[in-house]
Amino acid sequence: MPLHPEAQRIIDRAGVEDQGEAPQLDAAAMREGFRQSWTMPDDLQPVGGVVDTVFSGPAGDVPVRVYTPEGEGPFPAFVWFHGGGWTIGSLDENEVACRAVCAGAGAVVVSVDYRLAPENPYPAAADDCYAAVRWVHDSGERLSVDPGRIAVGGESAGGNLAAVVALKARDLGGPAIALQVLVSPVLGHPDDGRASYRDFADGFFLSKASMDWFFTQYPRDAGDMDDPYLLPLRAGDLSGLPRALVLGAEYDVLRDEGEDYAQELRRAGVEVELVRFDGLIHGFFGLLAIELSAARDAHARVIAALRSACAEGPR
Repeated sequence: MPLHPEAQRIIDRAGVEDQGEAPQLDAAAMREGFRQSWTMPDDLQPVGGVVDTVFSGPAGDVPVRVYTPEGEGPFPAFVWFHGGGWTIGSLDENEVACRAVCAGAGAVVVSVDYRLAPENPYPAAADDCYAAVRWVHDSGERLSVDPGRIAVGGESAGGNLAAVVALKARDLGGPAIALQVLVSPVLGHPDDGRASYRDFADGFFLSKASMDWFFTQYPRDAGDMDDPYLLPLRAGDLSGLPRALVLGAEYDVLRDEGEDYAQELRRAGVEVELVRFDGLIHGFFGLLAIELSAARDAHARVIAALRSACAEGPR
């Protein structure tokens, strides 16, 4: 279907900065520019409490933001990883989505400020995110969390990290994961030949050139491209993974790899719900949630999946 009018307005406003040119700034300058441009909405959805804290990670303290719902715990937990090509991004841009899920699902949402590349290349982000899930599991009483009801999720590079954490939890002895929520996830490489990279390479908010640039920042070398803990589509075996909710946008270079991963999970016997949001662009769930009304539907789908998965627990 045609681009949603709200998505078209975002593209028109972005202009030439998102029309196929690789970023011209270094990562640190990009982060600072994003920080200065970000405006927190005034009418944030209320939740029971929001606390910024840290836990001891593989290479030092890792900041997290913990959203707790109203009521008495223990609650299920949803560990969330922001996007930004493993290179930019912070806790702030997903504030709307995290609050919506916390209030709607009655879950503690733990948003993770993992280490960023290129200063901290692969596997730093993946290691921090897996450590965060282990910390949530081990901190159940402190966080009012039921350690038997933990889900993971993320958007874009955060979706990549959620899929990686699910693989690591399977391979490394837990914790058990009830659900993986993968929103426009990075699961393969820009040069893998998927049609969405060709069809939406330029002019749709996230370009192939930008993805190429992110892939010069995060991996240490070409050998990392074969590692399923960097690119889950390289995994030879997807059996035994937690059920998945995979959300994607029609006009997104990452669309096809998310849909391919969903099909591979199904072939491996994993329960999968796959939803394509027609007319939308990359970032629709968290980054652009304030501007895209369809984000409410996406949030509702995540809330429903969390309620269902956490009611039953890991399979």
